[in-house]
Amino acid sequence: MDKNKISIVLGDITKQMVDAIVNAANSSLLGGGGVDGAIHRAAGPELLAECRRLGGCKTGEAKITKGYKLPAKWVIHTVGPVWHGGNNGESDLLASCYQNSLFFATEKELELIAFPAISTGVYGYPILDAAKIALKEVTKFLEQPNSIKKIIFVCFNQITYDAYQ
Repeated sequence: MDKNKISIVLGDITKQMVDAIVNAANSSLLGGGGVDGAIHRAAGPELLAECRRLGGCKTGEAKITKGYKLPAKWVIHTVGPVWHGGNNGESDLLASCYQNSLFFATEKELELIAFPAISTGVYGYPILDAAKIALKEVTKFLEQPNSIKKIIFVCFNQITYDAYQ
């Protein structure tokens, strides 16, 4: 696997000049706190209007919308698991978030994707465990032929950045 296809940056996912950003959404897809709220605020009210038509999203699954006022053309919304100690399928659900998000990216033949640290905010997933799953799933995905040229993990703070490094 070409390590140049993955980068880890400290920054704001809503400012990324990429084909798609991934939103760590809640199951309603109607905005919330953290990354989800920031993406909805930056994209404008059209994103909320489109999300209302999607009928929500189950944990581990993903849906795609336009990016509206974001620099990214697309937003891939995925619902990460809430951490309940690690014995309730959380790792499989988190892996599924990455798999399903990457499926939509390749379906649209996108090349540059930015991910946040899914489930590590208010959902309480331990950052080191989440980073291992994220990097494992992305690495595995990039070993297959697909349209993706680069995946960027955009870390909101130094703790997250250090965990991904």
